[in-house]
Amino acid sequence: MDEHLIRDVARFFREHAPWLVLTGAGISTESGIPDFRTPSSGLWARYDPMEILSREVLFSKPEVFYGVGLKVLLSFHEAQPNEAHLVLAEWERRGWIVGVVTQNIDSLHTKAGSKNVMEIHGHLRSGSCLRCGRSVPIEVLVEKTNQGEIPPRCECGGILRPDVVLFGDTLPPCFEEAVLLSHRYPLLVIGSSLQVSPANFLPTYAPHLVIVNIGETPFDNRAQWVLRERASVALRRLHEAIEE
Repeated sequence: MDEHLIRDVARFFREHAPWLVLTGAGISTESGIPDFRTPSSGLWARYDPMEILSREVLFSKPEVFYGVGLKVLLSFHEAQPNEAHLVLAEWERRGWIVGVVTQNIDSLHTKAGSKNVMEIHGHLRSGSCLRCGRSVPIEVLVEKTNQGEIPPRCECGGILRPDVVLFGDTLPPCFEEAVLLSHRYPLLVIGSSLQVSPANFLPTYAPHLVIVNIGETPFDNRAQWVLRERASVALRRLHEAIEE
């Protein structure tokens, strides 16, 4: 990245702070979590999401959902935050961003220390009962399924499911908060292809837009600035330039 470009984006960032941040799978690839849509290496190159992680499969083929889908999701459960996550947590502490809207379910923003995280696709820290609503640690689902209890059951007899948004689910209430904030604050998009609805509505609301992503997005022409770089590299250099 050109040094002049970094300085210009940093100046723009300072002038319009605080920002709202939207993150996608690209921010977590450096933590060892593959994205979903890269043709050769993405998760969906190996699995059809509708066949293993949909609401329909949860009920009609629980052995597939818990035996395959849940294991795919949990295979990255031990991943740790990378520099990009840590920079965003620091920016929140300094008041430069108001919060992070994330499409990721990996909890890496929370692990990095970010406080106002809107996980619009849910997370893998817990599960809940479809009958009584009881919340349990995700380890309870893992233990039950490993013991052959499929689907895993709550004490009330209801089905336990992970607190992720499956294909066919509605988004959680935090998405409404994200929409409201995106009307009020400029938006910094990091590591998202901006191809997934309704998260890709947020850039249309924001008064200003900056995109950090390796690949092109449908909103590049609308953005004031676009940085074609890995998230950790771009955020580290931006942080250094902002502090100058």
